[in-house]
Amino acid sequence: MSTKVLWASLAVLQLVVAYPQHGVKTGRFISCKKDTEYLHNGICCAKCEAGQYVQTPCTETGKKGTCEECDYGTFTEHANGLKQCIKCTQCPPDQEIVRVCSHTQDTLCRCKPGRYCHPDEACEICKKCSRCNSDEEVVKNCTSTSNTECKKLPGKTSPEADTTLTAVLTVFFVVLFLVLVIIIFILWRKKWRTADSNSFNEGCISVSKPHGTKPSTYANIYKPQGKEETINLYESNPSSASSSQHNLTDPAETLPWEDPNRREEEPFPTLIPKNGVESLVACFEFFEELNVDFHNRFFRKLSIEDNEIRSKDHLSHEDRIHYLLSYWVEKKGKEASLNHLLRALLDLNQRRTAETVMEKSIQKGFYELESLSVGDH
Repeated sequence: MSTKVLWASLAVLQLVVAYPQHGVKTGRFISCKKDTEYLHNGICCAKCEAGQYVQTPCTETGKKGTCEECDYGTFTEHANGLKQCIKCTQCPPDQEIVRVCSHTQDTLCRCKPGRYCHPDEACEICKKCSRCNSDEEVVKNCTSTSNTECKKLPGKTSPEADTTLTAVLTVFFVVLFLVLVIIIFILWRKKWRTADSNSFNEGCISVSKPHGTKPSTYANIYKPQGKEETINLYESNPSSASSSQHNLTDPAETLPWEDPNRREEEPFPTLIPKNGVESLVACFEFFEELNVDFHNRFFRKLSIEDNEIRSKDHLSHEDRIHYLLSYWVEKKGKEASLNHLLRALLDLNQRRTAETVMEKSIQKGFYELESLSVGDH
């Protein structure tokens, strides 16, 4: 072999080593064109276009395999060698869609009006737009990518100063109110003690001991206010004195308005429906006046299960009452009556509510009173 041929062969070999051919393996490295090819099983395949993915790779260097269009809800934005398309982004609840996802573009979202997120931050949650204080003016309105910008107005006090002044005035008026209440209470207590002392002195009449009478025949007797008569008891008529003392001290003789427990002991009238169960159902709305604190106790009095009561806690005040009373009527059947419901109120010391329900049921013409004489027997 001549020297020229030898040098020519060496030059070609150096070029091959320095600049490897397309798709040729040199050691452990294979070079593919970055923008148009991808590596698969040691060969360079042509990439699929944007909006597509590789269903089947190529089997020959520089060729394109089988490409398929992305399914709905997926995309590829650039030429690629991906085995599947990328899933479209779902906008969070505090963002709105600016651009709908397509085969070649992802969904574009932005914060809803009143919220913002800086473009250089991870927009996982949109922040609420700020409001300028009373001593500031708006320089730039809030956008989806920037917060409100404010500028202080000249001659305006800061909100912190206004808050401090308000707090001081509030404390001052509260203290002033408490002082006035204490003064009024002291004056009222002093007047009450004076009036109570005078009433006691005026109400106790000292009965002088008549000549020849025994010590047991006279006493200090309390004179009720508003009475000017003088009560004298003498031994000359023991039966009369005993009877008078009995009348003064016997609780049974107390007037109804003087005994707060007397009203609770009075018998409650019995009601007769004018139209059967329809009259009872028509009165459900009257039970809306029942104090909400007694609801559960009232329905337990009607033998409604706690689970059934609690299952209706999500309903409104009126709907809950109507539902549970309807449930009670269905459960009780023919035995259900308005008198039963009123008795449950009385057992809970809700006599005023029971009387209100009774009066309305009679006024509306749903019920009428049974004869008290029949009710007593």
